[in-house]
Amino acid sequence: MTESTRASQSEIAIHRAGAQRMGFFTDTTVCIGCKACEVACKQWNDLPADGSRFVAGGSYDHTGELSASTWRHVRFIEMLEPSPELRAEAELAVRANGGGSIPDIPAAGGGNAGPGQPLDVVQVGEPAAASGNGAPTLPGVGEWIFMSDVCKHCTNAGCLDACPTGALIRTEFETVVLQPDVCNGCGYCVPSCPFGVVDRDHIDGRAGKCTLCYDRLEDGLEPACAKACPTDSIIFGPHEELVELAARRVAELHHRGLTGAYLYGAGDDPGDELAGGLGAFFLLTEPPERYGLPAHADSPIQENTVPATAAALSAGLLAAAGAALAFVTAQRSSRRGARTAIARRRS
Repeated sequence: MTESTRASQSEIAIHRAGAQRMGFFTDTTVCIGCKACEVACKQWNDLPADGSRFVAGGSYDHTGELSASTWRHVRFIEMLEPSPELRAEAELAVRANGGGSIPDIPAAGGGNAGPGQPLDVVQVGEPAAASGNGAPTLPGVGEWIFMSDVCKHCTNAGCLDACPTGALIRTEFETVVLQPDVCNGCGYCVPSCPFGVVDRDHIDGRAGKCTLCYDRLEDGLEPACAKACPTDSIIFGPHEELVELAARRVAELHHRGLTGAYLYGAGDDPGDELAGGLGAFFLLTEPPERYGLPAHADSPIQENTVPATAAALSAGLLAAAGAALAFVTAQRSSRRGARTAIARRRS
């Protein structure tokens, strides 16, 4: 059985009988990039839109990244990797300082137009080169993976450790919630998050992030993003049950031949957990960096606790030793002065 990590009981600010740790399990292998979770999150939490116009240099990914006004973000990762042959061809072309010809890539019909010849785009799209459904078969083109990113609700939450006002608290569900009415906009939480989740609002300066729909949890409802997900890529539930479900899913994918599937943020060996273990964890098939996630992460304060504590204790001991030495020296000087005065009187 895969164990679930738990936050320190002393960190929990709200207590309720029968409450247990809740979280998200996001299976990227069934995410279709529809962004229904983003829309549901913004609608429920009354967050502003990030623009929805297609402009030069833009894409379907209008949100771009997590921010104070975007608490769910679906990442679009293009998987097209040039083959060794294409790399070699490109290197030769660069060395020859050539240009003006169609490269030998699938999107250009394999470069069959020849150097200096115009590309017949109609021929490239002919049904003869199409699959059974009439769509052109261009190997290596249009291969994408998607991932719905969100606050990780870490066991060792750097943002919570750094907050000086108590705006960030851990709830009875062991989720990390930011209270905007208590936040003073200091921004200490922003660099303390190893995942780059927390951000400050550009209008009022206060921080914002996912609350795992705490208001819905209080009423026994599922978070809006998980409720809206059409493929169950986002699964909400008790954290321990989610970890077990995710481990079975990884085993199933391995059996099917997808041996690169693994869990990010759950099921790690003791001492190797990301930020002590993530309340919102993921099933990935590529290295975490491809998804914009760090390979290693922890609360900066948690990482530096031991050396900082040792330094503080050393400084304290040195100060105490110095004070004791000064006291002893003063006492000895006082006694010498008293003896000298008595000897003078007698003489």
